[in-house]
Amino acid sequence: MSDHPETLPAFHALAWTRLVRGVADRHAAARHPTLATAGPDGAPELRTVVLRAADPQAGTLEIHTDLRSPKAAQIAADPRVALHVWDDRARLQIRIAANVVILTGEEVASQWGRVPAASRISYGSDPAPGQPIPAALDYRPGTDPAAFAVLRLGIARMDLLHLGTSHRRAVFARADDWTGHWLAP
Repeated sequence: MSDHPETLPAFHALAWTRLVRGVADRHAAARHPTLATAGPDGAPELRTVVLRAADPQAGTLEIHTDLRSPKAAQIAADPRVALHVWDDRARLQIRIAANVVILTGEEVASQWGRVPAASRISYGSDPAPGQPIPAALDYRPGTDPAAFAVLRLGIARMDLLHLGTSHRRAVFARADDWTGHWLAP
């Protein structure tokens, strides 16, 4: 196999292979992508998240969050987000534009049941995430299924850049059924 994707379908498949691997392998680059939302003033806000699901057929990704977090409020105000992955091993940058649906309550009860006990303390802290506290450790972890939310990203566009002997770049959009086209890198 060459060091680069030679066809548009192979390039698209490579990106999905790396995203799916990020869900299963805690050491994979796609495990911890950067999520961008629009802040209250319209400026971008970035944070590292954990990729929890990737479905190539549906063109969706999932991330868990505390429903009371600033990112959840930002997404409720504007569901358009961007996600970035730099996979050094594959020499692949994945930039994703997506629209998010926030799932809560009964919709995510089965997923909450699979969250390890040690991770449940990330949902329901007091005070809520992002609230001011007087000192670094003046908060209490909590375990509240009502604070658990799943962010389902419906991918609209994937912009892929592979750095190899010769660089390659392509963009794929849901609107054109993921057929893709090459771009100058």
